[in-house]
Amino acid sequence: MASDISKWSGKRLHFIGIGGAGMSGLARIALSHGITVTGSDAKDSSVLSALQTLGAQVWPEHKASQVDGADFIIYSTAIAPTNVELIRASELQIPLLTRAQALATLMSQSRSVAVAGTHGKTTTSSMLTVALQSCGLDPSFAIGGTLTASGSNAHKGTGDLFVAEADESDGSFIEYHPFAAIVTNIEHDHVDYFLKPEDVTNAFNSFAATIGQDGILVYCADDAGSSRLGSNSAIRSDIKRISYGTAEGSDLFIDSVNLLAMGSTSRILWRGRLVGTLSLQVPGLHNVLNAGAALAMGLALGAPGAELLAGLASFHGAGRRFELKGTVHGIRVIDDYGHHPTEITVTLTAAKRYAGDGRVLAIFQPHRYSRTQAFMSEFSKALDIADEVVLLEIYAASEKPIPGVSAAQIATAMKNGRFIPNFVEASDWAIESAKPGDVILTLGAGDVNSLAPIICDGLTRRFN
Repeated sequence: MASDISKWSGKRLHFIGIGGAGMSGLARIALSHGITVTGSDAKDSSVLSALQTLGAQVWPEHKASQVDGADFIIYSTAIAPTNVELIRASELQIPLLTRAQALATLMSQSRSVAVAGTHGKTTTSSMLTVALQSCGLDPSFAIGGTLTASGSNAHKGTGDLFVAEADESDGSFIEYHPFAAIVTNIEHDHVDYFLKPEDVTNAFNSFAATIGQDGILVYCADDAGSSRLGSNSAIRSDIKRISYGTAEGSDLFIDSVNLLAMGSTSRILWRGRLVGTLSLQVPGLHNVLNAGAALAMGLALGAPGAELLAGLASFHGAGRRFELKGTVHGIRVIDDYGHHPTEITVTLTAAKRYAGDGRVLAIFQPHRYSRTQAFMSEFSKALDIADEVVLLEIYAASEKPIPGVSAAQIATAMKNGRFIPNFVEASDWAIESAKPGDVILTLGAGDVNSLAPIICDGLTRRFN
């Protein structure tokens, strides 16, 4: 199995599920290394077109013959074992690599920084990338969302640093063996894989143990799970442990936090020394903490504080992370990826501040039957922060339906919720209900984001 990228020289990599956010990013970086890339996905998309432009050969369908001649197969864990290409690759005994194993290979010649945590991974890894870019370091990066500034989720930089979002959902982040790591928070999620909260804790302990010799662990002192990880004496003593947060005694201490409608300011102290003011153009205390993580890692890597702060001040967000999709007649349409009750709570709290005297109207699409079943009451409480909420039916992802589990149950338990499973009717509700000053939020990790442009168009027609 390939562990060093030099083993891929002159080889052909075939990606099964190449259209996904993570997989397409890896394909981009492999192409930048001059490696031959082919791939397939279940349907055509702009992502496939972009990869073709970069030199990849891609197919908008899965066919067994497409893997013939490949030297390595890279597949997403979302790909079913019954996939015809996966079966064909096994028959031909072509080496199989998971997405995590492939990313570890791409990072093998860099000082890698893995950004992990139940929430905030994409934003934090995006912030760190932009902050390091501001210092002129040009890191490579592979992120689960699109950087608003560059329009890309992956890049092969000229510097020796590689920033990677580390997905814990299937435990595969133990493959990365990074030089340094950030852990933003630890909470029970991905209940299809982690049956109990302690299973998540154990996975993050295993991840931290893979950090390289004399490496760095940056952890959040404000989060109970992350803080326990940082103080865990069972983790190797040679790892430098750096805390950040608003908690007294944090190595990177954040205070004088002033939350604004669409941003914030706060004061930053690094081990008792004033670094400066952190100014952000993205909302919420959670983003102050995400920026603190990026700043702490940047300082630990030796980057200058002023340049890091300048980079963070220029950060405009990542795709699907409180992303403004349009403003029509004073009505703002926001799209957000939040799909766990904790994420929904911070997102809707930020949306209420952003709305000011206006209302927050949310369309939420639960993601996975197992998560909906596990956090049913938590979802109803979190969503009731909004003024009015429409719930779509559950986006199954790769799961089979669980009998008796429906988004309608969440709506029934809410004060301000209603169940409208039809996408057209849900969009019409938002278009007809909104008033100038309101915020409409499409929320969830499935395909609810497809409604945002439809709502913008509908509002334009309504008010013109």
